[in-house]
Amino acid sequence: MRVLITGAAGFIGAALSLRLLARGDEVHGIDNLNDYYDVGLKQARLARLSAHERFSFERLDIADRAGVERLFAENRFDAVMNLAAQAGVRYSIENPASYVDANLVGFANILEGCRHRGVGHLVFASSSSVYGANTRLPFSESDNVDHPISLYAASKKANELMAHAYAHLYRLPCTALRFFTVYGPWGRPDMALFKFTRGILAGDPIPVFNRGDMVRDFTYVDDIVEGVVRVIDRPAEPDPGWSGDDPDPASSLAPYRVYNIGNNRSVRLMRYIEVLEECLGKKAELNLMPMQDGDVPATMADVTALGRDLDYRPATTVEEGVARFVDWYREYYGVDQNT
Repeated sequence: MRVLITGAAGFIGAALSLRLLARGDEVHGIDNLNDYYDVGLKQARLARLSAHERFSFERLDIADRAGVERLFAENRFDAVMNLAAQAGVRYSIENPASYVDANLVGFANILEGCRHRGVGHLVFASSSSVYGANTRLPFSESDNVDHPISLYAASKKANELMAHAYAHLYRLPCTALRFFTVYGPWGRPDMALFKFTRGILAGDPIPVFNRGDMVRDFTYVDDIVEGVVRVIDRPAEPDPGWSGDDPDPASSLAPYRVYNIGNNRSVRLMRYIEVLEECLGKKAELNLMPMQDGDVPATMADVTALGRDLDYRPATTVEEGVARFVDWYREYYGVDQNT
């Protein structure tokens, strides 16, 4: 296949590109290379991809309507994986405009490109954040998600609604993937594992929100990529059992699906920190802080649907995944094992 990956210089985008290239697909990546976090890390990810002759890249912001129109006019894509977005719950409180531009305007441009150029399947990143004020665990795709508690979450819910409209109007197969706390090598510096590792090694206190009383469904990046590849290969289809009298948010009479993609094992934040301490051989100094606005105390993914439809089974434990991240971090930043 020829696959367009937006956000190709990002954490998941680069990992997914490598996986598709390894199996023989052709990948065209785009990214705006913004400075939300270290641009050098993004460029290093791209450098790994550029060694593949079936990978091509251009710097492009999906909010650039004319640029996205040109991209689709000049290329034919069998599938599109939209990972370009402004990420982060807390940052959405500081800079809401960037979420409107990337997550709403940009996503609308991708939808238009897909429908005008006959793309066979649009897969896009949603988020566990859409569950918002929900408290019943595990979170199911069939749950109501009408109560987001951050603009980031609202923008991801909006993406799901926009995609459903295009699936209904234009029969564009669309699949939303709600990612749960992705971590691993080449990860994002604004995520907890990266911050904790840097702080512990430097001997600085690490910020622990809600005084550590948090539970997360930490999902290793390779498990995420495995699920994404399986979804890309299976375009969404209408659900013949769907009923408007009792509508299931996870499917539709249109070619549209929503899947959770997580580890299906919740881990307490304090245990996550303990594992990291063991891998680093160094204790953390904790700065216990109150819950941040827009955050939730617990997440856990019900992945029954993805297992049933695509035989998806996440396999990486937190102990394995954190150890791999620490090994990568030491190598990438040249940190001695005795530090």
